[in-house]
Amino acid sequence: MTPLHRTSGILLHPTSLPGPFGIGDLGPSAFQFVDYLEEAGQGLWQMLPIGPTGYGDSPYQCLSAFAGNPLLISPDLLMADGWLQKADTEAPPFPEDVVDFGRVGPWKSELFRKAFWSFSSRASASRKAELAAFCRCHEGWLDDYALFAAIKDHNEGLPWTRWESGLGLREPAALDLWKQTHADEVDFHRFVQFLFYRQWQGLREHANRRGVHLIGDVPIFVAHDSSEVWGHPEWFQLDDRGIPTCVAGVPPDYFSATGQRWGNPLYRWERLKTDGYGFWVERLRSILDLVDLVRIDHFRGFAGFWEIPAAEETAVRGRWVPGPGLELFQVLREALGEDLPLMAEDLGVITEDVTELRDRLGLPGMAILQFAFEPPDGGFGVSDYLPHNHRRNLAVYTGTHDNDTVLGWWAQKPELTRSWVRAYLGTDGSEINRDFIRCALASVARYAIFPLQDLLGLGSEASMNRPGRANGNWTWRFRATQLDSALASDLKGLTALYGREPFPPSRS
Repeated sequence: MTPLHRTSGILLHPTSLPGPFGIGDLGPSAFQFVDYLEEAGQGLWQMLPIGPTGYGDSPYQCLSAFAGNPLLISPDLLMADGWLQKADTEAPPFPEDVVDFGRVGPWKSELFRKAFWSFSSRASASRKAELAAFCRCHEGWLDDYALFAAIKDHNEGLPWTRWESGLGLREPAALDLWKQTHADEVDFHRFVQFLFYRQWQGLREHANRRGVHLIGDVPIFVAHDSSEVWGHPEWFQLDDRGIPTCVAGVPPDYFSATGQRWGNPLYRWERLKTDGYGFWVERLRSILDLVDLVRIDHFRGFAGFWEIPAAEETAVRGRWVPGPGLELFQVLREALGEDLPLMAEDLGVITEDVTELRDRLGLPGMAILQFAFEPPDGGFGVSDYLPHNHRRNLAVYTGTHDNDTVLGWWAQKPELTRSWVRAYLGTDGSEINRDFIRCALASVARYAIFPLQDLLGLGSEASMNRPGRANGNWTWRFRATQLDSALASDLKGLTALYGREPFPPSRS
């Protein structure tokens, strides 16, 4: 990915793709979406984290920092490989417009078990060798994850702190006995990850051949109920029972008057340092095998993070604590190369040390157009997010997964704000979502990205996430009929008008 390439793209999590199986996946609809991006002249497909989700179905609270989300595995591709029959994939009547995680998860899990039995009994020697090679290549994280996932299934999804203590606290004798008596369950979860990685690489190769690059998303923190925290409690601020003593979040901000208490355990950065930051080196190496560019969520936490005592119910009472800073990224560069394809999510409370770290590393930051038109204390026209204040090394968004859609945002704005926006954009506001997209494309920022909801002109009902809301997030899906050639032609024309191009197709 050349540093000066000026391109644009769409933010869409794969779970939001259409299809008959209750949730978007890596099958035909994903390939068709890539083809649509090519038709529309787009060079980027940005996604949310792609790990297996736990409580609340949030992609920012994954059961592993390395594993892929089994729900994204395509039944169609399993049929094409011969591990399922058509009758196996007869789906119940899932809703088309939302993901019903509570029903989709168990149904897909049964499909994967059928595929596992089929593979175990009928796969050729070469296919079994391929699985064995995958397991050897990824054993550094896969062995712990497969064991964690198998024990979690056995305990009906309970977090590891509520397992029998010998398993929860990883007593060697208890773990060895469990591995011996449940070997097939552990192998099943290795197999599921093999399926995910195989399907994902097929999609990425297709995208790169179409001049589309994938943007992944790496949250700075990991979930407490994850294989990494269970497997390496010494890396995190936990008590002797495995319970966090302090948790992550952010202080009061635009999204919440009481801040956001995420609940993730905080790192013991000094301990990670003594290990040569090996966890972070392998984490980044792993995601860069799957995507072309990585957005680091909550980048400001590397300069300083908000430490909240675990006993606090909100994020109001906390303190800023210095992060690992430049030292970590020097280690990452030494291990993975000088030109790391990273993007810094630098939203929220940004201090001079965060900006200095971002610029020292030469990383593009982010600008949100909705925030640009929120009048701060200084009044209208002063925000750094306004296009006339943009810089080249930047990714400009109409909004992100944490924002309302542009139409939803517009509907709630007072007339004073609307009149200023109309004057700034030179519009009557009748197609404000298109005006925002055009504004992003016209920016000097090297990347312009917009949620698919804004391209389709959808309202608040299509929001992906409402920070602070416990339920109803992450479920939105679109229908295939909502994408048409006229919309693609219009977007391609705007993109070309402002000098943005997709990437050259790869020859692989």
